[in-house]
Parts: sequence; C-alpha cells; structure tokens
Amino acid sequence: MHALVLVVIAACVFVLAYRFYGAFIAAKVLSLNPARPTPANTLNDGRDYVPTNRWLVFGHHFAAIAGAGPLIGPVLAAQFGYLPGFLWILIGGVLAGAVHDMVVLFASVRHNGKSLAEIAKAQIGPVSYWLVLVATLFLLIIVLAGASIAVVNALFNSPWGTFTVGLTIPIALFIGAYLKWLRPGKIVEASIIGVLLIILAVVIGPVIKSSPLASIFTLNKKELSVLIPLYGFFAAVLPVWLLLVPRDYLSSYMKFGTMFLLAIGVILVNPILQMPATTQFISGGGPVIPGKVWPFMFITIACGAISGFHSLVSSGTTPKMVANERDIRPIGYGAMLTESFVALMALIAATVLPTADYFAINSPPALFQKLGMQVQDLPYLSALVGEELAGRPGGAVSLAVGMADIFSRIGGLRHLMGYWYHFAIMFEALFILTLIDAGTRVGRYLMQEIGGVVYPKLRDYKWWPGIVITSGIFTFCWGYLLYTGTISTIWPLFGVNNQLLGGMALAIATTFLLRMGKAKYIWVTAIPMTFLLITTIVAGYQNIVNNYLPKNNYLLATISAIMIIMVVLIVADSIRVWANILRGKTPIITETESKTKLNEIPTKYLSE
Repeated sequence: MHALVLVVIAACVFVLAYRFYGAFIAAKVLSLNPARPTPANTLNDGRDYVPTNRWLVFGHHFAAIAGAGPLIGPVLAAQFGYLPGFLWILIGGVLAGAVHDMVVLFASVRHNGKSLAEIAKAQIGPVSYWLVLVATLFLLIIVLAGASIAVVNALFNSPWGTFTVGLTIPIALFIGAYLKWLRPGKIVEASIIGVLLIILAVVIGPVIKSSPLASIFTLNKKELSVLIPLYGFFAAVLPVWLLLVPRDYLSSYMKFGTMFLLAIGVILVNPILQMPATTQFISGGGPVIPGKVWPFMFITIACGAISGFHSLVSSGTTPKMVANERDIRPIGYGAMLTESFVALMALIAATVLPTADYFAINSPPALFQKLGMQVQDLPYLSALVGEELAGRPGGAVSLAVGMADIFSRIGGLRHLMGYWYHFAIMFEALFILTLIDAGTRVGRYLMQEIGGVVYPKLRDYKWWPGIVITSGIFTFCWGYLLYTGTISTIWPLFGVNNQLLGGMALAIATTFLLRMGKAKYIWVTAIPMTFLLITTIVAGYQNIVNNYLPKNNYLLATISAIMIIMVVLIVADSIRVWANILRGKTPIITETESKTKLNEIPTKYLSE
C-alpha cells in the first residue's frame, strides 16, 4: 500500500465532513447566530476577552490542542497495523473529536467563555462542578507524565538531541525579553530570529556531540525525569510573556511548517507502508501496548481522533477570543480535523519503517528478542542518524526516524539524515514541552481553585507563596509518575483518563443541547459519548485487572478507579437532568434565561 492513497482518502473525507457534517451541526444542531454578540465583544477587557480574527484564533487553538497525542498515539497504535488506526482517525475525528470540540466551544461561548466545570455547574449542578474540577486535575497530571516519557526515551544518552532541545529554552527566554524590552511589537522580526536560532541549534548539534561538552548533555533517563518536571515548575511560575508565550508562538511555526513539509514529502516520495494492514497483535500480546485492538487501540490513538484535553482549550482561552459565532465551525470543527490529519502523518511516518525495525525501536531489547524478529535497516539507520535507535520506546524515536527517512529521500539528501532526525526530535519535543509549560500552569490554577476552599488566599493568583506552593505540589505529582513509570504503564493510563474526560464533556454538551430544546439532535453527541465511555471503561477495567494489580502497581490502579467512578457519577448526574427535562420536571432554559442566570452580560445584549 502506497502512503499517498491514505493521504488522498483522508483529505477527501475531511473536506467533505467539514463541508456537510460540520455545516449541519452549525446550522441545525447549534443554530449558530452571526448576529448574536459573543463574550469577546460584550466582555472585551483588552486582556482575556478580545475579539480576534478567526484565522488567528484558529492558529492559537490548533497550537494549544495539538500536543504530544496526535504524534505519539498513532505511532504506538501502529503495532496493530496501519488499517485500524487509519479508520479510527477518520471516523473518530469526523464523528467524535470534531463534534466534541465544536459543541464544547459553542457551549462555552454561550456561557460567556466559562470553563467546562462552570458549564457543568450551570447545566447540571454543583456536584458535577467539583467532580469535573478534580477529574481535570487528574487528567493533567497523567497527560504531562505520559507526554514527558516520550521525551525522556528520545533524549537519554543523546547529547545532540538533548543540546538541541535544551537550547530551545534560552531561545524562548531571549525572544520573550526581545519582544518585551528590546523591540516591542516586532513580532515578525522576533519570529525570524527565533526560528533561525532553533535551526542553528540543530545544525551545531554534531559539534557539541564531538566536543568535551558532550558529557554535560549525555543524560540518563532518571536525570531527564528530574529536569523535565523542573522545567515545568519554572514555566508555571515565570510570567507568561517570558517563556510560555514565545515558546508557543515559535512552536506553532514549527508545527505547521514541519507537518506541511511532511505532507509534501509523502506526496513526492510516495513511500510504501511496510507495516501490514493488521498484525497478529490485534488479538493481544503486543510488545508496545498491552491488550486487544478493542478497546486498547482507541485509548492509544487518543488525541488523533478525540481528546478530552481539548475541552479544556475549547472552554479556556479560545471562546474568549471568538469574534463571531460563525467562526466556531472553522475553529472547533476545522482545527480538530487538522489535528487528525497530523495524526495520519504520524501513522504514515511510523509504518513506512520495516515492521521488525518498528518493534525493535518501540520495545525493550529483552522483550523484542522474544518476538523472534530480525531487524532489517535499523543498524544502517542508526549509523545515518548517529544514535543507537533500538530500545527507545515511546513513539517519538520511531516517528522521528520515519520522518527523517521521508525527508532524506527528497532530492538526494540521504547524507543529511542525521540532521533530519534531530530536527524531527526537536520538532516533537517542542510539541511536548509546549504542553508541559501550559499544562503545568493550568494545573497550578486548578490546585489554587480547589485549595482555595480550605485556604481562600490560594485563589489570589498574584500571591507568590500560593503560586510557588501549588506549582511545586502539582509538578511533584506528575514528576513522580514520570520518574517511576514507563510508556507501557503511563500511556494507557493517559488514554483512559483522556477519553473518559472526553465522554464526560460530551455528556455535559448533551445536557446543554437538551436544555436548548434540541432533543431531536442529541444523537450527535450522545452516540459518540456512549461508544467512548463503554470502550474506555472496559479498557480502564482491563488495565487495572490485567496490568496494574498483577504488578502491584496500586497507585495507577487507584487513579484509574477514581477517575472511572468520577466520570460515572457525572454521567449519572447528567442522566438525572435529562430525565427531568424529558418528563417536563425541569424546564428548558432558553439562551436568554441562561445568560440571565450567569448575570454577566449587559441587559442590551440579552435579546437576539
């Protein structure tokens, strides 16, 4: 099978889905009203609520949702073959992920840019509000640990890679200072400098590798597992303009640019997928991810098809910038389809590798030996990139090798594969480190919100002791999971919790549709919610019984069980409200009444 066939099929499906299904949801299910003022206009404060051009918001939204998931998940799921992952990316992205993101974004816009927890409080009740808060905190801890493991496995004993990725931190700090003090407002100028410096970091990597400085940047897994959370702590504490904003801004260029180049590379090279359509591991026993293709493939791909993490973005900064309700479709539905396309590119990059080479990279050496496979091109590829590639599980390395292989086939650039590989590693790390700094900051906010119940001063987001204490506690939580976990334990845990949050968000969205009087359209959210929750709860139960408890991993078993219980309670609370609405015991709340309840919009904006 040629990779270009999958690209063409996916492009056609996504374009048609956006044109027809996305338009149906916008017109019939949500009844988007371009004449209705959005909170970005009615609450414009020049800081958080700011009406912004739809394409700028699209770029911000995509950069925020496209973390490690669409890169790592499809690569790990490739152990089942290319076909199961390809089908779920297409079907899940169109019918579940894009619907989830679009409806949650719409709900937040109609609730004045409020968070998912606040929407749950307004539509369901205070119990669901607190359950959503705690569930979100759990998810963030696991997301950050799971994403960081991929970086650790890619960078250990790799001075070139560690130097390149490490240098992006002072580059981001320099660009932040440049825009703040040296050349305020010169965004294009700063962007050019930042991108050139990042590329330079890749280019001079071999010099560092061959110099006495190599020992400084040759770190083992445990050392990296301490340094990465330490970075997250400082990213959560430092002002956003100094590190988080310039890193996000620079990484957005790398995200769009690199995936565009990869798509062009696939078109020009049109590589053959060497992984079979399905492997023997669809029935279980795989060395990368335990369990059968159902339910484990669905929790492994995660963000490439649907992600509960996206609900935090769709009810976070994005709804506060939407200038017109008609922009909800390209931002909510369109950005998710774009991420699904990124996931497809990652799947292709992994499956163009020889099957045995893929498993040699993504399996511990002892486990790979039991498979009875013989590596094909791996020694040659290791020599080309200047790294030992075998035994680096986590998806990041096999993805980087696949990307480098495609890039290096263009125009006789094979001799530059080492640079392509380390560029790809840096590209992936930018994705993940962006998630770490933003996620740690959001986690700190949540800890301050929850801790404020006991000590109200913690809810003062300018109080430095509270900032440092909550950042430290939150960072320690996910850092501990990173330090003690492996990709085979943490990634399934991340997948389960991420998909549970997605199902929970769809339950809240279904409640909102019912209270809008849209009962005949609730199948749009109820069907993906039902499939997602059944699949994920089964996966979570199997994880606990077959993986965690037999290995005495009681911490991960407890986290999984608590998350499942919380989501079941939220869904049960939602069903209680649904039943009352359908029986007429709970009246349908019109848009005006809902806005009045929130009590935050001037009277002149309360009518259509």
